[in-house]
Amino acid sequence: MAKRIQANSVTAYYGSFKAIDSITMTIEPKSVTALIGPSGCGKSTFLRSINRMHEVLPDARVDGQLLIDGQNIYDRDIDVTAVRRMIGMVFQRPNPFPTMSIYDNVIAGLKLNGVRRKPMLDDACEKALSSANLWEEVRDRLNRPGGGLSGGQQQRLCIARAIAVEPQILLMDEPCSALDPISTLAIEDLISELKNEYTIVIVTHNMQQAARVSDRTGFFSIDRTGEPGRLIEYDDTTKIFTNPSIKRTEDYITGRFG
Repeated sequence: MAKRIQANSVTAYYGSFKAIDSITMTIEPKSVTALIGPSGCGKSTFLRSINRMHEVLPDARVDGQLLIDGQNIYDRDIDVTAVRRMIGMVFQRPNPFPTMSIYDNVIAGLKLNGVRRKPMLDDACEKALSSANLWEEVRDRLNRPGGGLSGGQQQRLCIARAIAVEPQILLMDEPCSALDPISTLAIEDLISELKNEYTIVIVTHNMQQAARVSDRTGFFSIDRTGEPGRLIEYDDTTKIFTNPSIKRTEDYITGRFG
């Protein structure tokens, strides 16, 4: 069951530096939300706060509330491992385990979670690769290294690995920035299919991509160097790109600044 995300005044720090300030937004289940904005405005920091990856960095912390279906994942008694299991992550560059087989790449998370029965692992591998639109391309070479796939195939392999453990939320940090246009379109088509099962949040610098794949868009920005990133506008994607409420959003989308 896809999960609803509610951020209430989420503020993140790297030591004494405030990276984002008072981010408040609601992300509906089974939808795609795009986060756009200039470099350094805190999009990826906010994304990593959703699965508590931000605090892995030394002296990093998050204030405010981040609720998944009403449960604040920053409560003291929350199992952080369970949170990260529920929330899959796909990074900017494909990062399969290069010497590990395609099969072992997909089931790596399941094995870490204690799944050992081969029939279950086989079924999960096929299901995840099929969901990532990769099964037909690799079904006859599952024992070959994942690092031998093309860039676009590697990114779909990483998506398969993320969804094999059956998360409810999928975070994507510029998943197409290292890919060619054909591979990018394949990933975008995949995102449109995956939203039937998952709540998806994607960070992208590609305005056209945000317009194509997302239901809602959040525009982040900073006023000047050294200030924290803030959520300037958040609305339906069609409105953000055709009739934004705030001039600063329009200026960014039309290329007047950024």
